[in-house]
Amino acid sequence: MLTGALLILAPLFLGFAIALSNRQLMTVIHYSVEALVYFILALLGLGLGQMDGLLGQLGTMAAQVAGLVLVLLVANMAGLWLFHRWQPMHTEAAETGSRPGYGRLFLAGLKPLLSVLVGALLGYFLFPDLPMVDDVATWALMLLLFLIGLQLRNAGLSLRKLLMNRQGLGIALALVVSSLVAGLALVPVLDIPWHQSLALASGFGWYSLSGIVIGDALGPAWGGVAFLNDVLREIIALALIPLVIHTRPAMAIGYGGATAMDFTLPVIRSSGGLACVPVAIASGFLLSFLSPVLMGVFLSLG
Repeated sequence: MLTGALLILAPLFLGFAIALSNRQLMTVIHYSVEALVYFILALLGLGLGQMDGLLGQLGTMAAQVAGLVLVLLVANMAGLWLFHRWQPMHTEAAETGSRPGYGRLFLAGLKPLLSVLVGALLGYFLFPDLPMVDDVATWALMLLLFLIGLQLRNAGLSLRKLLMNRQGLGIALALVVSSLVAGLALVPVLDIPWHQSLALASGFGWYSLSGIVIGDALGPAWGGVAFLNDVLREIIALALIPLVIHTRPAMAIGYGGATAMDFTLPVIRSSGGLACVPVAIASGFLLSFLSPVLMGVFLSLG
């Protein structure tokens, strides 16, 4: 498992080490990342569809997802609230003329679910014996991580400035610590070893990563649980951010996890103002790096 963890982490850091200046190439990388995400999610669904006794396990998986989502939500909100009390943050007035279409954002949040569903139906009805699905998914994930490393390095973000953003760093660490506490609390609920529970709690909303990494290590059922947990985090965050960002901005920004630097950023910006943007980017950036690192480390302990 240690070799597998290194294979997960190496492409991300390799991509981050390469500086690019060609805008056209970065555009191609952007669309390639988007296509790879949906391809990987479809492969995750395909693996689920091919799983023996899938229908009989759906009830158990639903209970596991519900437990993960609920315990992580409570723990994350408590940890982020404590950080807000220690380091309060102030927001600007909401931007009335540039609110994103929340209906469109929610529909976009459902696209990953649709990709997995299509893959599951194909795996169950058309390709129940298709070989090498896991191998293809693993290589696709490694390519995705390499491209994301390139994006992070060439996004015009200074790593030094991101690490020196005290609010963003504090929010990210509060989310990590509270998630790991929740992971330990979930050990008897999920009935799995502590290191596997901590790996499940370390997705931080990055569903295309967690679903494949957990599925590769623990099987397609747990991969589906990890995916649903993280995609539901993103959907809940879209509803939560406008409600709490003015009174508890750390809670609004932090709960989105790794998505604070991309998918949920437009909602953070429009609801909390420009002052929230660098904090959200710093928090999301750090969580995007910590998620594969922590999952790789915890899974290597098995």
